[in-house]
Order: sequence, then C-alpha cells, then structure tokens
Amino acid sequence: MLFPTETFYALGCLASRADAVARIYQLKGRPVQLPLPLLAFDTAQVGNVARLEGADALLAAQFWPGPLSLLLPVRVASNPALAPQVVNARGKLAVRVSPHPLAARLAHLAAGLLTASSANLSGQPPARTVDELSPALLDALAATEGGLLVPGCAEEVPGGGLPSTLVESLPNGGLRLLRQGAVSTAMLTTAGWTVKEG
Repeated sequence: MLFPTETFYALGCLASRADAVARIYQLKGRPVQLPLPLLAFDTAQVGNVARLEGADALLAAQFWPGPLSLLLPVRVASNPALAPQVVNARGKLAVRVSPHPLAARLAHLAAGLLTASSANLSGQPPARTVDELSPALLDALAATEGGLLVPGCAEEVPGGGLPSTLVESLPNGGLRLLRQGAVSTAMLTTAGWTVKEG
C-alpha cells in the first residue's frame, strides 16, 4: 500500500509479512542487501521487537515522534513480528515513530511495525505528491491485491522536505550519522549529542 508520512509517500506492509516485504523489494527494484526502514505508532510498539534503552531511549524521548530513524538491536534474532529482510546482518533494524496522523494511525490499526520505504523505484527521487509517483510503480501496485493509496491519502499528504535522518548510538555515548535528513546534525548537537559521520 501507499501512504503519506511526515517526509514522503511510503510503500508499506506489515513488517512481519515476509512475502509482502519481498514484494516491496520487487516493486522498487531495491537491492536485497538494504533492509527496509520501518515506522511505528509509538515507542511501546518499537519496544515489542527492538531494544530501546539507554542512549536510544533518550534519543527517542527527544525526537519521537519525528523524522529520526534509529538503528536498534532486535530483541530476538528470529522474532516472528519481523520479516528477516528488515533486519541487517548485525541484527539491527531502522525504525522511527511517525508524527504523521495517517501513518501513525495505520501502524496503530495494524498492531505492528510497517515498512516505510519511499514510494519510488530504486534510484529515483522520492514522491512528495501523488503526481510525482512513478506511473510504472502505480501500474505494478494496481496489479497486486490491496490496491493503491490507502483511504485518506488524498486529504493527508506527506510533509515533504528531506528524508528521515538515520543514526546509530555508539558505546561511548555518541552517534554515528548513517544518513543526513530532516533532523540536522546541528539539531542533534544542540540536543547534546556528539555526531560522527558514517
């Protein structure tokens, strides 16, 4: 399904559905070595599948809901609430709590994390409006069970701007910046964090 987030339109499914997750990789043409980012309704939903403690819990309190994705360790490597494709080789997943009302409501109703990869073909720009959505992607989605945009997408559009920022907490208390986005390095340092690139 397609739905708006606080950044762009996202291509989503339940993160526990390995078949649906595989379909998203196929639709986007995304390399399977790149785990899909996830979106949650609240920190409790995140805590059901990942360890949100220490520095990560502090980051979440400071920046969630918002466009900051955290790379968190999965609670159990074979967690049935997660398809294996959304967990990286180190047993971590990228997740954020969305402030977008429709995206958050979908995660709440689904009672589980949703994939939230931008709704574009791999390597193409993300879509901020319905008109920017790839016709090829829309045609492929139309041929699948479940249809296209979820109800409410016409009224509730993405926030636009930059993608979510992705960070990983380090043992020394600092952060590794894995992707620059809507939460700037200046915002992180102002909040008291030491940030390392890459």
